[in-house]
Amino acid sequence: MEKRVVLKVEDLKMHYKTKKGYVKAVDGISFELNEGESLGIVGESGCGKTSVSMTILRLLPENAEFKGGHIYFNDGKGPIDLVSLPEDEMRKYRWKGISMIFQAAMNSLNPVYKVGDQIIEAIQNHYPDLSIDEAKKKVAELFELVGLDPKRMEQYPHQYSGGMKQRAIIAMALSCDPKVIIADEPTTALDVIVQDRILKEMKKIQQKLNMSMIYISHDIAVIAEVSDKIAVMYAGKFVEFADSVTIFKRPSHPYTYGLMHAFPSVVGPKTELTTIPGEPPNLLDPPKGCRFAPRCPLATEECWEKEPEYREIEPGHWIACHHPLKVGEVVKFDEQK
Repeated sequence: MEKRVVLKVEDLKMHYKTKKGYVKAVDGISFELNEGESLGIVGESGCGKTSVSMTILRLLPENAEFKGGHIYFNDGKGPIDLVSLPEDEMRKYRWKGISMIFQAAMNSLNPVYKVGDQIIEAIQNHYPDLSIDEAKKKVAELFELVGLDPKRMEQYPHQYSGGMKQRAIIAMALSCDPKVIIADEPTTALDVIVQDRILKEMKKIQQKLNMSMIYISHDIAVIAEVSDKIAVMYAGKFVEFADSVTIFKRPSHPYTYGLMHAFPSVVGPKTELTTIPGEPPNLLDPPKGCRFAPRCPLATEECWEKEPEYREIEPGHWIACHHPLKVGEVVKFDEQK
């Protein structure tokens, strides 16, 4: 049985208006997310990952402007374009249709408000006919699901450790039975042991509830652990997209290769870590051709002059590069001209 596409993003563009011009933070990305599937979006800080998530939920600052594209959400009643919805209608889809686990759990909870009450408030906003006792029962079940003692519902955020706060935020994201959860750097502030435990538990919860997930991280190793598909993002665009196995076995974009070799591995022979020189371009005025060309040791004149087409090089494997890497090809960034 073919799985339903719950989220379809088509040529989405969102720019930030500044005194110096428009910052092209999200500049024409497309993807599909199926029911029960997980997608990881990976890239350096400033590449536009968080802007993608905030654009999907339309939680944008006043200087943000849609410049084109569509966001189709389908909860089983047929696709609806979230871009065209008035704000009052959009509120119905936040938390209940698409929810989010924000980067900083430490700052996502009201310090003077009991944790359980904060989650109950979110539930009652979307299920007004639910009694307070029913809402409390649901929160208790959610606490058990994420590994928290339900008795802690009556405690305040300062009485929680960092890992417990993160679990509470996950419970809140689950509270209104969303079809899609966006997890933006969900474990960045935690130590590696707690991080690993929470990621594994999130994966189990996703499979148990058959939810779709979008994970956002700068750490491609974390993304690989939890994602079925991976989108590599650079300077507001997707430069490579494929299933996780393909990305790791056959990375085709030099930037993907650089990210993969920038983290140490505990298996296999010891190798020297890769450092990608330079920094992402200024998105007020991105390069004329390939946006990665100024940092790429394989760049040719064509790369500097012509923007690469985002194309499918094999079934399900998309790339924006004039010179895709061959299988096993090594990229030496220290030899950049």
